[in-house]
Amino acid sequence: MSAAAARVAAARVVLNGSASFLRSQALGRDGDLAAVKLDELQLPCYELAWCAAELAAADAVLAYAMGATDELSLPLANLFAAEALQRCCTRWSARPTEFGLALSDVLAFAPAADPALAAAQSSSVLAAIGRALVARHGVLPPSLLDHDHELMGDAFSKFASESVLPHAQSIHRGDLDIPAELLRDAAALGLFGVSIPQRFGGLQPDDCSDTIAMLVVTEALSQASLGAAGSLITRPEIMARALLAGGTADQQSRWLPALASGEKLCAISITEPDHGSDVANLKFRGTRVSSGWQLDGTKTWCTFAGRADVLLVVTRTDANASLGHKGLSVLLVEKPPFAGHQFEYQSPLGGRLIGRAIPTLGYRGMHSFELFFEEFIVPADALIGEAQGEGRGFYLTMTGMVGGRLQTAARANGVMHAAFNEAMRYATGRRVFGRPIADYPLTSVQFARMAAWLTASRQFSYAVARRLDAGADGREASLTKFFACRTAEWITRDAMQMHGGMGYAEETVAGRLFVDARVLSIFEGAEETLALKVIARDLLARAS
Repeated sequence: MSAAAARVAAARVVLNGSASFLRSQALGRDGDLAAVKLDELQLPCYELAWCAAELAAADAVLAYAMGATDELSLPLANLFAAEALQRCCTRWSARPTEFGLALSDVLAFAPAADPALAAAQSSSVLAAIGRALVARHGVLPPSLLDHDHELMGDAFSKFASESVLPHAQSIHRGDLDIPAELLRDAAALGLFGVSIPQRFGGLQPDDCSDTIAMLVVTEALSQASLGAAGSLITRPEIMARALLAGGTADQQSRWLPALASGEKLCAISITEPDHGSDVANLKFRGTRVSSGWQLDGTKTWCTFAGRADVLLVVTRTDANASLGHKGLSVLLVEKPPFAGHQFEYQSPLGGRLIGRAIPTLGYRGMHSFELFFEEFIVPADALIGEAQGEGRGFYLTMTGMVGGRLQTAARANGVMHAAFNEAMRYATGRRVFGRPIADYPLTSVQFARMAAWLTASRQFSYAVARRLDAGADGREASLTKFFACRTAEWITRDAMQMHGGMGYAEETVAGRLFVDARVLSIFEGAEETLALKVIARDLLARAS
C-alpha cells in the first residue's frame, strides 16, 4: 500500500469513529436516529459528509493511479489525496470533541507528518506538475475506460464540438431555445436512448446496466454546453428509470421507444414553491375524477417544460397529509411542445396549464419553468403503474434520482474540464509583465490542483458507476454528486480568475462556465440536503 493509501485508510478509521460518536449523540429513546437531535448536530454532520466524500474520491483516484502508466497519473493522485487528508484534518482538529476525537487521533494521519505526502504537495512539485501540463497543452492522463466507452466518448465529443459548441455562447447570451436541428441531430445519434434498454430502442444493454456510457456521453456534451446539451439526457434518464421500475407493460412499450428515439421529449416536475428537496412533503394535488385525475397547484423549476411533449409530475394523490411520502404518485402529462419562454395549454379533458420561464444567471437554453395547473384533467392511465402505482411516487422518483445525481456529477466533470481547457488556452496565450501567465509558478500550481481534483472527480464517478452496475445501492450517487458539484464551482472560479477582467465579460466562455457551474450544487438535491439528510444520516445509520 502506498503512503497516501495508508494515510487515507487511517483517516477512514477516524471517519467511522466520528460517525459512531455522532450516532450515539443522535439516538432517540427508541434506539433510532432522532430527527430533532440530528438537527442539533448539523455542523459536525455537514463536515463529516465532506470528509466522507473527499476520502472516497481519494480512494478512487489512488486505485486508478495504480493501474495507470501516464507519468502524471500518480503525482496527481498523490496530490489530491494529500489535499483531501489535510482538509479532513482541518475540519476534525477545529472541533475534535464534537466528533468524539482527541487531537492526537487527527494528527495520526496528517499528511505533513509523512515525508512522501508532504513532498507530494510541496510548491516545487506542484509547479513541476503544472509545467508538465502546460507542455502537453493541458492533455490530462487517460481515463482508462474500455475501448467501447472510449469510442462512445469520442463520437459524442465530435458531435459536441461540431454541433453544440458553435451555438453555446449565443444560446447563453441571448437566453435562446436549443435549435431544433441540434435536437434532431442528437436524436439521430441515439443521445436520448443512452439510458434506455435496447429492447425499447435505446443503447443500454438489455441484460445489464451500463452507467459509464451515460457518464461519458454527459461529460462530452457538458464540456461544450451544460444548458444546450449536457442536460438533455437527464430527463429521459429519470423518466425511463421510473417507468422501468413501476410502469405497466403498456406504458413502457408506449413511452420508452418514443423517448429513446427523441420522438417525445420529456421534463421532470417535482419542485414546488415551498418544497424543493423536501419531496416527501409536496402539496401539489391530484384528485380522482370520472375522466381521470384533476391536477391543481403550482410547480416550479421544471427544466425544458416548454419544449417537452410530456411532463413527469410528482403529485399528492391521497388527501391525507399525514401519509407524507406514501401519499405521492407520478402522473404523465401530455402536451404539445412550445418554443420560447411562456405557453398556455388547454387540456382536451378540461382545465389549463400555464408555463412561464424563470430568468436565470446561467444554465440557459432549456429554460426552467414555473407551471400553474388549473383544474387540469389527465386520463386515468396517466398514472405510472395505474392502480398499482398509486402511492408509489416517492419510490419511483428516488429510483430515477439515483441516475440523475450520478449524471449531475458527470455534468460537473464536463463543465470543469471545459474550464480547465479555457484557462490553459488563455494563460498560455496571454502575456502580463512580459511573460505568458502560464509561465508563473502560481499559475502552474493552480493548473496542478485543478487537474488533480478534476481527475479525482472523474475517477470517483466511474468507480461509483461500476459499483452500481455490479448491484450496489444508490447511496454513493449522492456522495459523488455532492463532491463533483462543489469542485466544479471552485475550478470554474479559478479559470475565470485567470482571465482577469475578461473573465467577467459576458463574451468569454469562462464566464458562462462559472455561472453554469453554480447551479449544480442546487438541483438534483441541494448540497445541504444531501449532506445532512442523505450522506451523514446514512453514515450514522450504518455506524456501529
